[in-house]
Amino acid sequence: MIPFNKPYLTGKETLYIEDAVKSGKISGNGKYTKLCQDYFQSRYNFKKCLLTTSCTDALEMCAILLNIEPGDEVIIPSYTFVSTALAFVRQGAKIVFADSRADHPGIDENKIEELITNKTKLIIPVHYAGVACDMDKIMAIAGKYNLFVVEDAAQAIDSFYTGADGVKRALGSIGHLSAFSFHETKNIISGEGGMLCINDERFVKRSEIIWEKGTNRAEFFRGEVNKYGWVDTGSSFLPSEIIAAFLWAQIENLDDIQKKRKEIWEQYYNLLKPAELSNNFKLSEIPDYATNNAHMNYLVCNTLEYRADLINRLKSEGILAVFHYLALHKSEFYKEKHDGRELPECDRYADCLLRLPMYYELSKAEMEQIVSVIFEIK
Repeated sequence: MIPFNKPYLTGKETLYIEDAVKSGKISGNGKYTKLCQDYFQSRYNFKKCLLTTSCTDALEMCAILLNIEPGDEVIIPSYTFVSTALAFVRQGAKIVFADSRADHPGIDENKIEELITNKTKLIIPVHYAGVACDMDKIMAIAGKYNLFVVEDAAQAIDSFYTGADGVKRALGSIGHLSAFSFHETKNIISGEGGMLCINDERFVKRSEIIWEKGTNRAEFFRGEVNKYGWVDTGSSFLPSEIIAAFLWAQIENLDDIQKKRKEIWEQYYNLLKPAELSNNFKLSEIPDYATNNAHMNYLVCNTLEYRADLINRLKSEGILAVFHYLALHKSEFYKEKHDGRELPECDRYADCLLRLPMYYELSKAEMEQIVSVIFEIK
């Protein structure tokens, strides 16, 4: 059996977890939390990083930090995970769905401006498969209309964007805020886990208060105040030291993990490229301004029927390949609130995108087996 995903363990996860437990400080914001946060801030030039229990929590913190209120409008792609919308719906926002690009499942940057009204407060680009949206366009639109930008970088750790100025920037470091995921399907993992990154100085101090249940507890432990109390809204967003310790073992091996994943992605691409000529599917595309962090290897099939046949044939050979998001604008929960616009590219990806097995220990022989089944289907 070739699974869709297999979590990779470096071998030090349990050692660091044991160390965290023996330290007597396992509730969070201890040694391993600080190691992880400091690493990301230094490596990717984020102003402030806060580990969270999930990417969903990081997005919920964004909604609180930006004071999202009932009636505010938030522009997001319809082709994304429900958390991108849910975090802001909980604050009462109206979600305005944008279509995807024809050449990539990410938001169509050229369709954003027409969706802006006097109630729009926020744009959320989703860096699908770790591939950057055109952040120059998005930040220019945000600047023109005085809007905030939250990067949903759930899949985008260690991926970059090169702007028109020639500067290469880490995804998640460009918008006002960003959110990452360390779910077991991501490049580096902690089982469940996430991270909020703050790039706008206005939100740094308050983010830590919201993270710590609305208290200034973090300042107290740093000796900056002589007592702490309830000063704002918030929740228990920080993870335990056990989760942070697991993540630290992954971070220590980030370069090795990324090197191996990129090698696998390239091998896949080269094996699949000849079959693309059959016109049954297209391979993923990487824009010139984006890097590839090898988060995902996907095909965009020409028809829903071909994708279903491909999934079934692969499954019959013991290979698990899966589709991805369903269109949020057609979801049972939100379809009556959607404004009725057709989003054809989003619908196409919902019907035709197929994710292939992709994980650190995937062998070339297993890739060849997967590709041979794909080649057999006409």
